[in-house]
Amino acid sequence: MKFKIEIECPPDEAREFFGLPNVEKLNNMMMTELQEKMTNQISLMDPETLMKTWMPAVTKAWGNLPEQLFAQFSPEFEEKDKK
Repeated sequence: MKFKIEIECPPDEAREFFGLPNVEKLNNMMMTELQEKMTNQISLMDPETLMKTWMPAVTKAWGNLPEQLFAQFSPEFEEKDKK
């Protein structure tokens, strides 16, 4: 034997019927806070800001590249490697 019951009601009425708390205010508060945080983080993703943040490290790494290459292929490096 099968029974099929269909109930049409909005989510807030179903929540109230089952005795669940109304979390609409909490949800709205959390969503506004999340939107504010996302907006603040998006402003940090501005290409100009990213370049100002990353360029000093990139230029330093490229500046050290020849020194690192010469250090690896120098005779001192080969002697240390043999020991």
